Amino acid sequence: MGGVDGLIHITDLSWGRITHPEEIVKLDQKLNVVILDFDNEKKRIALGLKQLSAHPWDALDENLKVGDKIKGKVVVMADYGAFVEIAPGVEGLIHVSEMSWSQHLRSAQDFLKVGDDVETVILTLDRDDRKMSLGVKQLKTDPWEDIETRYPLGSQHTAKVRNFTNFGVFVEIEEGVDGLIHISDLSWTKKIKHPSEFTQIGADIDVVVLEIDKDNRRLSLGHKQLEENPWDVLETVFYSDSVHEGIVVEVLDKGAVIALPYGVEGFATPKHLVKEDGSQAQIDEKLQFKVIEFNKDAKRIILSHSRVHEDAKRAETSEVAGSAAPKKASKRSKKEEAPAIATPAIEKTTLGDIQSLADLKEQLDNKAANEEKTAKKSTKKAKDKETAGKEVAEEVVKEETKVEAKEETEETKVETKEETKVKKTAKPRAKKTAKKDEETSESASAEA
Repeated sequence: MGGVDGLIHITDLSWGRITHPEEIVKLDQKLNVVILDFDNEKKRIALGLKQLSAHPWDALDENLKVGDKIKGKVVVMADYGAFVEIAPGVEGLIHVSEMSWSQHLRSAQDFLKVGDDVETVILTLDRDDRKMSLGVKQLKTDPWEDIETRYPLGSQHTAKVRNFTNFGVFVEIEEGVDGLIHISDLSWTKKIKHPSEFTQIGADIDVVVLEIDKDNRRLSLGHKQLEENPWDVLETVFYSDSVHEGIVVEVLDKGAVIALPYGVEGFATPKHLVKEDGSQAQIDEKLQFKVIEFNKDAKRIILSHSRVHEDAKRAETSEVAGSAAPKKASKRSKKEEAPAIATPAIEKTTLGDIQSLADLKEQLDNKAANEEKTAKKSTKKAKDKETAGKEVAEEVVKEETKVEAKEETEETKVETKEETKVKKTAKPRAKKTAKKDEETSESASAEA
């Protein structure tokens, strides 16, 4: 250009994005350019080619507005989003949060790549600053619009574990619908310190909807609620003073965790872990434990191994001392031995066997039902017997009434006959008396 060289920056070749100048110009090609800057000291001239044409934003359709659907091509990818060219020189940004209803933000590369043709929705449009934000997820229905209908309280679903925290597990039921299972809602019987002890990231887990927070787009979920609360049944098994076989599974500073039948765990303090020889119970050791406290509300079982051999010694002492009083010793012996009755049946169970617990509950329910049926039958028999007795009594009363009525009728007939007879006898007598009086009267008149 008059013996002076100038530079057209790649961004000034076209209003649109290009990766190499050869897409617009070629060597030795003559061009009309616009001088953008002149540096006299450095002898540099900044030139522009795209400035010869109007800015594409000025030619953008005036009817285009927020909410309209528009198609474009992905021209640039970044971790935070994708730039989509909807016309040469007119680009919009799809932020990664607008690519999916899911709240688990990932890289934009997981959704799109350069060169993809994509349909979007205009979210914001600023013609003055020549900026436009686009969205893809808006093409799909927001899963939270009818959340109460599709995921009502108490409904059961399968979710995928997405993340752990110290207080629970974050899961995803479907894209855009996440929920939290609090650590206390994972198991009825196990004491879980961290969710990783119970499940793992990426695993499927069955859940029950406990609470819906539509405003904050959160679900409160539970896993243990899939089963009935076993502590109602456990109360009849692990009652105070009952003896059961347990395994020491964890030793802590304040005591030890004991695995009991039916998948339940108990706790024993150090003083209750002392064995008969004076040594402490060790991990994985199988021993007999006595229940000294059962708290259904706190879901806590306090155990003691020491009490088992202490009670045994006490029983032996009682037997020796009771030789002079056998009856008293016999009663005390029965009291000492009573708690151990349930042990043999429980020893045969497998730790954590929830099905066995369910079977036990079913047996108790069946027993209660049978007793109820028997009671109903006895009541019915008694009622039938009482009804039959009433009917017999009524029959007797009817018969007695008939007899009395018959007797009264016969007596009435006899009385009537007697009255009739008396009347008939009285009439002739009256006639005779009248005649005699008449004759006497006539005699008296003749004499006079």
